[in-house]
Amino acid sequence: MRLAFMGTPDFAVPALSALHAAGHEIAAVYSQPPRPAGRGQAVRPSPVHNAAEALGLPVRVPTRLRTNVAEHEFFRSLELDAAVVAAYGLILPGAMLQAPRRGCLNIHASLLPRWRGAAPIQAAILAGDSESGVTIMQMDEGLDTGAMLLSEHIALTDRTTATSLHDDLAAMGARLVISALTDPSIAPHPQPEDGVTYAARLTREDGRVAWDHDAAAIDRQIRAMTPWPGSFTTLDGVVLKIGAAEMGTAEAPADIPAGTVLDTALAIACGRGTLRITRIQRPGRGMMDADAFLRGQAVPIGTRLGT
Repeated sequence: MRLAFMGTPDFAVPALSALHAAGHEIAAVYSQPPRPAGRGQAVRPSPVHNAAEALGLPVRVPTRLRTNVAEHEFFRSLELDAAVVAAYGLILPGAMLQAPRRGCLNIHASLLPRWRGAAPIQAAILAGDSESGVTIMQMDEGLDTGAMLLSEHIALTDRTTATSLHDDLAAMGARLVISALTDPSIAPHPQPEDGVTYAARLTREDGRVAWDHDAAAIDRQIRAMTPWPGSFTTLDGVVLKIGAAEMGTAEAPADIPAGTVLDTALAIACGRGTLRITRIQRPGRGMMDADAFLRGQAVPIGTRLGT
């Protein structure tokens, strides 16, 4: 099958690799343009861009698509059977959605219609959902509103992180999209009208821990925000990233303010319950176990975090 592939981050790389390995003819790979990244802010191609070049595939990096008539015409000239889209990051206009013979298929990291939008992996963990999954969707001009071809579920646990779920769903999406393209018995069906939710794009501020929240909610936040934007708090005005935590087994005394350090192993009073920080990072250092952090940083009992 003659395809275009459109994706940008690590999530999309397994699907590109699977389509290539399955023998599909990938006429073009679209990705977002190279951008500054890392401490030195060197301009770097996206993970999909790098993967495509390693496979010897042509890459296109338009900065915009909606009004880019020249790109619409080029896309049409490819005479595609289908396009596969995975976390591309640019909205496809109708002229491009309609160009391939079988349209454009999207690998979406949620069980639609729950968690349409930009950050479905993090949203599922934040909400305490019991499951997540991947939906292969026939794209239309709405926000993740198209008809569904395939979906598959995965259970979430109280230790699932955005990193682990991302990797599981990326592999799942790569497998499912091959079936969606090659199995003639699979037919699209409309999304349910009930149960629609939206996952907003994340900002750095979404990682700020509010210690007056429930300990279980803070634990979900820490797991959902790993690795980006990362959860953080402050100690004497210094920003500390929290890499991992575990739920405490007891309530803090009622007269202890939220954010108070309760013992010498970084148990913290929350609005309800307690949370023990197990991985933490100070500025200019790597993420480390809490005991290693405490050997170089005194945090007396009674210290308030986040103030």
